[in-house]
Amino acid sequence: MNEMKQNNAKLRLWQERLAENDGAYAAFSDRFDRREELFRGSREVSGCADGDKDRVAKHVRNIVAELIEAQVDANIPAPKVTPRRAKDEALAKIIEDMLRNELDRLPFETLNDMMERTVPIQGGAYFLLEWDNTLGGHDTAGELTVAALHPKQVVPENGVYTAVEDMDYIILKLPQTKAAIRRRYGVSVADSAEAEPGVRSGGGESEAKDMVTQYVAYFRNDGGGIGRFSWVNDTVLEDYEDYQARRLRRCESCGAAEPAVFPPAPREHENDGEREAALADVCPRCGGRFVERGEDFEEVWLPRVSTHGVVIPGARWEEAAPAAKEGEDSTEHEAKPVLVPTRIPYYKPDLFPVILQKSVSVFGQLLGDSDVDKISDQQNTSNRVAAKILDKLLKAGSFATLPADAMLRTDNEEMKYIRLENAADKSMIDVYDMEGTIEQDLTVYRQVYEEARDIIGITDSYQGRRDTTATSGKAKEFAASQAAGRLESKRVMKNAAYAKLFEAMFKFRLAYADEPRAVTSRNVNGDVRYDAFDRYDFLERDESGEWYWNDAFLFSCDTSASLAANREQMWQETRLNLQQGAFGDPADVDTLILFWDKMARLHYPCAEETKRYLQEQKEKKERAAAENSLRPGQMAAAAPLFDDTASTMEKGR
Repeated sequence: MNEMKQNNAKLRLWQERLAENDGAYAAFSDRFDRREELFRGSREVSGCADGDKDRVAKHVRNIVAELIEAQVDANIPAPKVTPRRAKDEALAKIIEDMLRNELDRLPFETLNDMMERTVPIQGGAYFLLEWDNTLGGHDTAGELTVAALHPKQVVPENGVYTAVEDMDYIILKLPQTKAAIRRRYGVSVADSAEAEPGVRSGGGESEAKDMVTQYVAYFRNDGGGIGRFSWVNDTVLEDYEDYQARRLRRCESCGAAEPAVFPPAPREHENDGEREAALADVCPRCGGRFVERGEDFEEVWLPRVSTHGVVIPGARWEEAAPAAKEGEDSTEHEAKPVLVPTRIPYYKPDLFPVILQKSVSVFGQLLGDSDVDKISDQQNTSNRVAAKILDKLLKAGSFATLPADAMLRTDNEEMKYIRLENAADKSMIDVYDMEGTIEQDLTVYRQVYEEARDIIGITDSYQGRRDTTATSGKAKEFAASQAAGRLESKRVMKNAAYAKLFEAMFKFRLAYADEPRAVTSRNVNGDVRYDAFDRYDFLERDESGEWYWNDAFLFSCDTSASLAANREQMWQETRLNLQQGAFGDPADVDTLILFWDKMARLHYPCAEETKRYLQEQKEKKERAAAENSLRPGQMAAAAPLFDDTASTMEKGR
């Protein structure tokens, strides 16, 4: 009963926090849907004259979408890990390779594509990093999962605008199916309605029968760790004060850990289902009840060696005097040896799993500046002018003047005629061409578009369009680099977000990946190298004998990754290096083999076949040269034998 009251009190507390911060956040969140609507091509025209208040443009040039799409960068930042100590170079390399493997395993192409549009539209978006114990392979338990969150799905703590790490709590709104809630938490929410269907998309959404809105609050506990509280409507799903700590089920009475498998003792008058339910939480040692609680230390009973040679001793015998009874002197009892395991502290990330990627930083605002907000006036003016131009063109045409009593034949016959009363009426027949003048409108239309491009910093060269101001290749390259420089801030913020994400991924692996995980990379020769990420390789012991985890690594992004991802540019650079003799004599076969090996690593078509052909030709020449070098020696060795044979034949005659 007390536990239920406590849960109800916490639920009311978090519901109040959600309502309070959601209301304070409304000044920003109310614009989310409007920005998405403009990106999709809103036809609304606002701020017009009194007679045009409800006007809707029939034809729209979507400037917002055009300029947002021009900035999309499909390149995923590559991790760069720098050790703080020289002896950790090998570990830093393993972390880099592990992160590169994770970028390939996880759907980062899809995530990056979504973030590349959401971030400039809304000014920012979030990554959600979690460890899912239900994933993994045959010999591994758990894997990392990464999801992209729209800003409307995140409610930050009011008043904290610097960073997520500076908040005491942050609340997520996650659309989930009722079946998914039941599978994960074992709780039925079949009778619950979807509280906020609008968080599922950028437009108005109606309530879905099988959906609910799950609220997840991450908060900083008193010890500096991360807690998690989750609910759907009035149903509590999770309540963890220290969510990122290792949790283990232990007996309340004797403290024994719950065994993985133990044979249940049969009871009378119970069927199998009742017996399993009765023994599910029963300790086989003392009959006490198992409860889940956080663990600070891992107990190692048997010695183990990590993948790269870190030795962790197992249990050891220690002298321990038994507890003296009341009224007895403890010195009268002899000390008895006790088997004590090696205690290793569990690693905890102690960081929020929500990583913000800003567009550009703005003082006093958590999210960055929205590109849509910057050019929304230009989009509206463009819509208005486009509607005016279209009206002028469509309403223009030819008009005829006729006498009032003239009869005009209007059937489908080729020959048309007009009946006139007299010859004087003929002078009243005339045709007038009414043409709408749109030169000034087109000038304004173009000017508005140029304004929008100038605000964002997009040029013709950056868009790959014809640039009449650049008359040479170098000039075009310079113009493109200038445009790239104006957008460099957004790239820096993207790299900063990925650097935080890489660090969090490493710390989650260090905390929860108990088994060694296979890691693949390539050596300097281009051959595949197989290694392993073993978290115990990062376990060290200080001078006092205490175990601790080495997480002293610096995380950033490899700035050369964008060039490496541009294969055509890399092919050209590699050819240029060959021609300039950077690999050696371009006519030498070893140089050509090295060149085609690098081209194969850059995925140049048929490069691997060319490399093998050159290697085979080289081997044939080497064998032929070896055979030619042996022939003079073989002839000299065979000459005495030939002479002896000839003399023997002569004697036989």
